[in-house]
Amino acid sequence: MKLLFFTLKGPIFSNFILADEINRAPPKVQSALLEAMQERQVSIQGETFKLERPFLVMATQNPIESEGTYKLPEAQVDRFMFKLLIDYPTKDDEIEIIERFTQGIQPQISKILTSEQIIEIQDFNSQIYADRKIKDYVAQVVDATRHPQAYDVDAEGYIEYGASPRASLWLILAAKAHAMLGGRGYVIPEDIKAVAYNVLRHRILLNYEAEVEEVTSDQIIAQILNKVKVP
Repeated sequence: MKLLFFTLKGPIFSNFILADEINRAPPKVQSALLEAMQERQVSIQGETFKLERPFLVMATQNPIESEGTYKLPEAQVDRFMFKLLIDYPTKDDEIEIIERFTQGIQPQISKILTSEQIIEIQDFNSQIYADRKIKDYVAQVVDATRHPQAYDVDAEGYIEYGASPRASLWLILAAKAHAMLGGRGYVIPEDIKAVAYNVLRHRILLNYEAEVEEVTSDQIIAQILNKVKVP
């Protein structure tokens, strides 16, 4: 009798991944996800499988319950381009949620873009022009998270670690995307400001004193954008 073994690929081999309540995933799962996000590959029993483009990971994190959760490693959090804060739904959204779940209403979806078109847009995004002055502005904004006193930002006693170099990269790339969506082929300072909170808020690690005094990373980012000179 001849046995045949083959690898059964899981949901990570998809173009769009939704990791619900990622802080409930055990460290081993988070480590595997980190490899997929950084290396765009998956290792199974010594064999490596490349992930196809486009590859996008969206994750939710439960900020309320701490029981049964695991702290996300800073290296993993840093791989996420944005951190978005989601508030309660509006009254109209609440009604729509009620109707969907109590009346069996199914949303209608239609295909807008192909995978090839998304890849083409992603590749074109890097061609959007960012002047040296814009890059210098971004470098100063990121540096202000590491040396706030040099920019007269009142946050030195609250920041444990400033933003990593990935913050600079994502600020430029996100600003280019913002410019492209605005119909421009070049980046302006307003593009940087438009994406700064989403790019930086999870990359500024605050200490215990900031937690006690209820100082948030968004408050620090607001100070930085106000203090750093705009080109």
